[in-house]
Amino acid sequence: MTDTKKSLKRTLIGKVVSDKRAKTVTVLVERRVKHALYGKIVAKSSKYHAHDETGEFHLGDVIEITESKPISKTKNWVATRLVEKAAAV
Repeated sequence: MTDTKKSLKRTLIGKVVSDKRAKTVTVLVERRVKHALYGKIVAKSSKYHAHDETGEFHLGDVIEITESKPISKTKNWVATRLVEKAAAV
Protein backbone atom coordinates (compact mmCIF):
# COMPACT_ATOMS: atom_id res chain seq x y z
CA MET A 1 0.00 0.00 0.00
CA THR A 2 1.50 3.33 -1.07
CA ASP A 3 0.84 6.54 0.79
CA THR A 4 0.92 9.15 -1.95
CA LYS A 5 -0.22 12.58 -0.85
CA LYS A 6 -1.94 14.82 -3.36
CA SER A 7 -0.76 18.41 -3.07
CA LEU A 8 -3.43 20.79 -1.80
CA LYS A 9 -1.72 23.74 -3.50
CA ARG A 10 -3.33 25.07 -6.65
CA THR A 11 -1.34 25.04 -9.88
CA LEU A 12 -2.04 27.17 -12.94
CA ILE A 13 -0.48 27.36 -16.41
CA GLY A 14 0.00 30.70 -18.14
CA LYS A 15 2.20 32.87 -20.33
CA VAL A 16 4.94 35.16 -19.01
CA VAL A 17 4.04 38.73 -20.00
CA SER A 18 6.76 40.52 -18.01
CA ASP A 19 10.17 39.52 -16.66
CA LYS A 20 11.55 42.99 -15.93
CA ARG A 21 11.50 42.78 -12.13
CA ALA A 22 14.20 41.03 -10.12
CA LYS A 23 13.23 37.45 -9.17
CA THR A 24 9.63 38.04 -10.32
CA VAL A 25 7.66 37.18 -13.45
CA THR A 26 4.14 38.32 -14.31
CA VAL A 27 2.04 35.45 -15.64
CA LEU A 28 -1.20 35.85 -17.63
CA VAL A 29 -3.59 32.94 -17.02
CA GLU A 30 -6.56 32.69 -19.39
CA ARG A 31 -9.65 30.59 -18.84
CA ARG A 32 -12.80 30.06 -20.87
CA VAL A 33 -16.15 30.35 -19.09
CA LYS A 34 -19.73 30.04 -20.23
CA HIS A 35 -21.71 33.28 -19.69
CA ALA A 36 -24.41 32.70 -17.06
CA LEU A 37 -27.27 34.37 -18.95
CA TYR A 38 -26.38 34.24 -22.65
CA GLY A 39 -24.46 30.96 -22.77
CA LYS A 40 -21.64 32.37 -24.90
CA ILE A 41 -18.11 31.14 -24.15
CA VAL A 42 -16.12 34.12 -22.86
CA ALA A 43 -12.34 34.33 -22.32
CA LYS A 44 -11.42 35.66 -18.88
CA SER A 45 -7.88 36.35 -17.76
CA SER A 46 -5.95 37.09 -14.58
CA LYS A 47 -2.39 38.24 -13.98
CA TYR A 48 -0.32 36.74 -11.18
CA HIS A 49 3.12 37.74 -9.87
CA ALA A 50 5.24 34.62 -9.40
CA HIS A 51 8.59 34.18 -7.68
CA ASP A 52 11.41 33.18 -10.06
CA GLU A 53 14.52 32.78 -7.90
CA THR A 54 16.99 31.97 -10.69
CA GLY A 55 15.55 34.20 -13.43
CA GLU A 56 15.18 31.27 -15.84
CA PHE A 57 11.76 32.23 -17.26
CA HIS A 58 11.49 34.91 -19.93
CA LEU A 59 8.90 36.84 -21.95
CA GLY A 60 6.61 34.55 -23.94
CA ASP A 61 7.40 31.32 -22.06
CA VAL A 62 4.46 29.17 -20.97
CA ILE A 63 5.05 28.13 -17.36
CA GLU A 64 3.35 26.43 -14.43
CA ILE A 65 2.90 28.38 -11.20
CA THR A 66 2.06 26.94 -7.76
CA GLU A 67 0.35 28.65 -4.86
CA SER A 68 2.59 29.40 -1.85
CA LYS A 69 2.70 31.45 1.31
CA PRO A 70 2.94 35.22 0.72
CA ILE A 71 6.43 36.18 -0.45
CA SER A 72 5.79 39.91 -0.76
CA LYS A 73 2.84 42.31 -0.97
CA THR A 74 1.76 40.99 -4.38
CA LYS A 75 3.54 37.62 -4.70
CA ASN A 76 1.70 34.48 -3.54
CA TRP A 77 2.84 32.16 -6.34
CA VAL A 78 6.09 30.38 -7.27
CA ALA A 79 7.11 29.55 -10.85
CA THR A 80 7.67 25.78 -10.78
CA ARG A 81 8.36 24.48 -14.29
CA LEU A 82 8.69 25.44 -17.93
CA VAL A 83 5.88 24.03 -20.07
CA GLU A 84 6.84 25.57 -23.41
CA LYS A 85 9.78 27.79 -24.40
CA ALA A 86 8.98 31.05 -26.25
CA ALA A 87 9.41 30.85 -30.01
CA ALA A 88 12.56 32.65 -31.24
CA VAL A 89 11.81 35.59 -33.50
